[in-house]
Amino acid sequence: MSKLPSKAEILEWIEAHPTQTAKRDIAKAFGIKGAARIDLKRILKELEAEGHLEKRHKTYRDPDRLPPVSVLQVKAPDENGDLFAQPLEWHGEGVEPIVLLVLRASDPALGEGDRILAKLQVVHEADHNYEARLIRKIGVSPRKIVGIFRKGPEGGRIVPIDKGADKEWLVAPDAMGGAKDGELVEAEQAGPRASRMGLPKARIVMRLGDPSEPKAVSLIAIHQHGIPDDFPPKVLEEADRMKPAGLKGRTDLRELPLVTIDPADARDHDDACFAEADEDPKNPGGHVIWVAIADVAHYVLPGSQLDREAKKRGNSSYFPDRVVPMLPDRLSGDLCSLHEGVPRACIAVRMVIDSEGNKRSHEFVRGLMRSPASLNYAEVQQAMDGEPNDKTGPLLEDVIRPLYNAYYALRAARDRRQPLDLELPERKIVLAEDGTVASVNFVDRLDAHKLIEEFMILANVAAAETLIAKRTPLLFRVHEEPPVEKLDALRETALAAGLTLAKGQVLKTSHLNKLLHDAAGREDAELINLATLRSMTQAYYNPENFGHFGLALRNYAHFTSPIRRYSDLIVHRGLITAHGWGDDGLSQEDIERLQQTAEHISDTERRSMMAERDTTDRYLAAYLSERVGAEFGGRISGIAKFGVFVKLDESGADGLVPIRNLGNEFFHFDRDAGTLMGADTGTLITLGQRVRVKLVDVTPVTGGIGLELLELAGEAVEAPRHRKPAGYGRFKKTPGSKPGGKGGPKGKGGKGKGPARRKDVQARAKDAKTARKVSRTRKADR
Repeated sequence: MSKLPSKAEILEWIEAHPTQTAKRDIAKAFGIKGAARIDLKRILKELEAEGHLEKRHKTYRDPDRLPPVSVLQVKAPDENGDLFAQPLEWHGEGVEPIVLLVLRASDPALGEGDRILAKLQVVHEADHNYEARLIRKIGVSPRKIVGIFRKGPEGGRIVPIDKGADKEWLVAPDAMGGAKDGELVEAEQAGPRASRMGLPKARIVMRLGDPSEPKAVSLIAIHQHGIPDDFPPKVLEEADRMKPAGLKGRTDLRELPLVTIDPADARDHDDACFAEADEDPKNPGGHVIWVAIADVAHYVLPGSQLDREAKKRGNSSYFPDRVVPMLPDRLSGDLCSLHEGVPRACIAVRMVIDSEGNKRSHEFVRGLMRSPASLNYAEVQQAMDGEPNDKTGPLLEDVIRPLYNAYYALRAARDRRQPLDLELPERKIVLAEDGTVASVNFVDRLDAHKLIEEFMILANVAAAETLIAKRTPLLFRVHEEPPVEKLDALRETALAAGLTLAKGQVLKTSHLNKLLHDAAGREDAELINLATLRSMTQAYYNPENFGHFGLALRNYAHFTSPIRRYSDLIVHRGLITAHGWGDDGLSQEDIERLQQTAEHISDTERRSMMAERDTTDRYLAAYLSERVGAEFGGRISGIAKFGVFVKLDESGADGLVPIRNLGNEFFHFDRDAGTLMGADTGTLITLGQRVRVKLVDVTPVTGGIGLELLELAGEAVEAPRHRKPAGYGRFKKTPGSKPGGKGGPKGKGGKGKGPARRKDVQARAKDAKTARKVSRTRKADR
């Protein structure tokens, strides 16, 4: 097209192509080249001045248009039964647009007042401007109940599985949802009134099947560990009253292209980032990094119902099939989630680093941002690897590549700092629609993951340093050095593998990294990484600063995830107080109870970790339950007097080879060396050995996996001749006999497990231990 388009033609193009609104996209569409681009720029500025367009970091959009993904509130059905919704993110000056909900048969039922996240499409109908497709429900939810359904003559009852719960729920015949007697079900409160029998009413919303089925295991863990998964009505009501924050009292960051980068299945987005080259001539090759975090403190005020519930939970808990959030979905999935194209309150930090990744300065602001894109790790990495898609392509040069350039500088600084560099594969359990395990995958760790990790670490350091400098109370993330006894155990493991860990000096992460580096590429690399991880103390929260050993940092606090960690909310309030941004900072009670809060949220974090681990174990057991009798390769990951633990290569599941399944000889356990030695053959079982095992027993409800040893370090192991029932002890007495004595399982003089046999193996174990000590002494003398 040779001539310049009219204003009407430009507006029509932008309306028809909402994702291609950069000036270069418009120029390309109308064939505008060379000097004619100057005239196009003039026309766009006129349209902006006239209020027809709004500029958003080199792109233009109609200010009276709703974002393609919006939060809506469902209205009551009209006389024709159609559902319309009110857009809660409308910022235009004209008449509020009318949105029609177009529901699929598989969508859940929606009622008046429900809040939803929906994908919008512009239409030109007489009675509505947009059609919306449901993404998911958010906001207020009725009370949830999990329990066993017991069918009766008129409906049935739900017996909760909560420990100590003594109240049953009545289910009407039309609210049973097809549930069968004895099934584990999820239900919701059907109304505020009790039935005529005095029991509250419930409506079954999901059948979870047999309580031992894989789909139920996360719910069992949630209730076993006492994780609150039901928000009290007052908390939900308080969240429901919240409105989006405005610009008043905030720095306007809406023109800054702060993008979110998360897993592809992320439900919320609480951090965003942007980087660019530093234009300061005094900082050649330097970078400016912005990290913006959702301003949860604006909505969760000290002492409020939301605050008390968030503190009670301490953190969100994550399971393969669900999330138990710290905050109601109205906040975690809506107002505090940095959705694409929606103004969101944030606390942001601007950090300047030099060309070598050293932080030169930083500054915090309380702002209002609007993310131009919600991206996932894989597509960002693919864009950098030369395969951009429609979403990442326009952002590659101006947004994505500068992020990586800043990351490369931070990576150099990390290499000099030498934080603990563990390489442990991350498992991801993929569930099928019916809740069973479809696959167990090991997640690739991309540079995109490491980029976000380094940006968040830098922001956390900046938060801690700011609050220390301003003498404001905070919660530090503390990670202390490993205790001596755990380091000695790690040295034993390293020596058994022919490696060394320095002794007799102040331990640094660089010493551990040398051990990990020496093990890299070897068969036992994963074992050395696991043993190093086990030697570490568990991180915790404390008002006192004891440093972070693992990250090799002196000052460290959690700032970047206030949606899912209460510790970060305390740090946000500290920043508000330190900068005088408002009266929603630290309260006097926050300060006075800081130690108690630190202890409580450290406990809730451990509780969630245990529940998540138990759930993973149960899912893996359920996944393997169909393969009893199959053979697997693995590695010995733990040794105890009752057997050995084996980590299976294929799934990463941990199983137990009981002592009775190790072979046809007695094994002596050396606690100090952490080994088992065979009495007949002298076979030595140590950590890290390669094994081949048979799966003989699986108990999904407990997560137990029983194995039989077939091969040890490439050598076949003779199958046990006498299979004794589970729980049968080696030295269990029989009537009128002593273990190993006359009349026992193996009499005097026999080839049993009597005292003479035990003395022999103990003597051999002692000789072996002495030999190891002599060998180490000689190595040290060299």
